[in-house]
Amino acid sequence: MPQLQFDKDKCAKCKSVPCLTKCQYISIDNASAKTEWHKVINGENSFVLKACTTCYACEEYCPSGNHPFYMIVDRQEEKGILPAPRPIVTMWVNQCQPVGKFMVGLLQEKALSYCLLPHFNTLAHGKLFEDIEYSVIFGQEFFCNAVFLHYARTSLIRERLPVIIENIKKQGIKELVCLHDECYATYASIAPAYGIEVPFKAVHYFEYLLERLNKLKSQVKPLNLKVAYQRNCSTRLIPQVDHFVDDIFSTIGVQRLNRQYDKQKALCCAEVFRMGMGPDLADDVQKRNLDDMLESGAEYVVFNCPACWDSLADKVAARGLKPIHMIDLCKLAIGEAQSLQLAKMEAEV
Repeated sequence: MPQLQFDKDKCAKCKSVPCLTKCQYISIDNASAKTEWHKVINGENSFVLKACTTCYACEEYCPSGNHPFYMIVDRQEEKGILPAPRPIVTMWVNQCQPVGKFMVGLLQEKALSYCLLPHFNTLAHGKLFEDIEYSVIFGQEFFCNAVFLHYARTSLIRERLPVIIENIKKQGIKELVCLHDECYATYASIAPAYGIEVPFKAVHYFEYLLERLNKLKSQVKPLNLKVAYQRNCSTRLIPQVDHFVDDIFSTIGVQRLNRQYDKQKALCCAEVFRMGMGPDLADDVQKRNLDDMLESGAEYVVFNCPACWDSLADKVAARGLKPIHMIDLCKLAIGEAQSLQLAKMEAEV
């Protein structure tokens, strides 16, 4: 089974321990962080393994790309430390098992991945997707399995991912546009970290949207909106795509407001905290995030992740802000109708 490509020497040469000292949920000084991280690396007991909220951020904080979060999750599994209750973990393991259930559209060499998220069926249509709208894969056989990072089950990812990749390859797909960060992160971060070959090109849908907007440039009308961007946990695995957010906003005339909880200090939706760390932490994180959105002067809150949408969109709307998915925001800029998902939300508000 594939094993994590981890270099102890890189950590030994690191004068600071930003993977822990920058953590927004663990308070620790540099000296203590060095001690605790040494324990984690060597498979010893460390409070870090139980305190980890699985927000993924330490992957981004590591200056040497040495995959501290994957190491933490590996150690959690080795020691039987569950970040979420066992029944929830078992449910996810069972419902995501590849058992031959999948759907494909009129496949081309370039295709869209819905992964296992039906949300995208209402979003990925119209001019922005007219070249590959019907070239779609969806189902357990194509499910990236990155969610098991939240549940200390990297063994499942290592076991299932080569099969998933082979299933995609068998469809004749050369270029896969990933509509969810976890999918793109699986092929751009997780697979390389465990030495798993990816025989097709993975493209983040931000990059795809920007390319489409540039092709439709004559139809783009600046929106002149001020927005707060909800950066989700999975983007921590692929920080290299964050610039596409600013590039898209610049193209469609949207201002990404400066606020406390964005960029490297972003707070995720915190729903996974509710399962593992309890409702008090989840409620506190969500309140701070929502307060910050409101105080920034934003008109809209732009979502990227369906899980963040499900967790926060209603709460954002209740605060008087307008939730919108990145794809719908781009559709507004080219004068297209919004998705049924957004229309339903606005009707309820």
